[in-house]
Amino acid sequence: METSAKPSNSHIGRKISRIRELRGIKQETLASELGVSQQTVSRMEQSETIEDAVLEKIAGILGVTSEAIKNFSEEAVIYNIQNNYEGSNNHGANVGHQFNFNPIEKIVELYDEKVALLERLLQAEKEKNELIQNSNKK
Repeated sequence: METSAKPSNSHIGRKISRIRELRGIKQETLASELGVSQQTVSRMEQSETIEDAVLEKIAGILGVTSEAIKNFSEEAVIYNIQNNYEGSNNHGANVGHQFNFNPIEKIVELYDEKVALLERLLQAEKEKNELIQNSNKK
């Protein structure tokens, strides 16, 4: 009895996971865009097959086509990276950078900080007005 330890090359869930990771998208972000929980996305990424309608939605969020997901190959990605980097004429002088944060999450974080700052400023103004009113009554 012979069993293959090699993972299936058509495991759609693994392909979605790899593309999501390469695009710098978290499971939580994908889940939010799909309107499902992070656990549901995790289960999808463990599934060998996914319904075409769901795959289309995921592809749209990841910025690729469903065919790109179906035909995704880790070897092809590595080949392209090697050839584009090693075969380039700039020899690393203008290498692109991939950021380790989601810009939208950063904007939301800055917005939340701004709201908190404005709330503290409003509270300080209220306290100042109360002090002025109390001093005027005396």
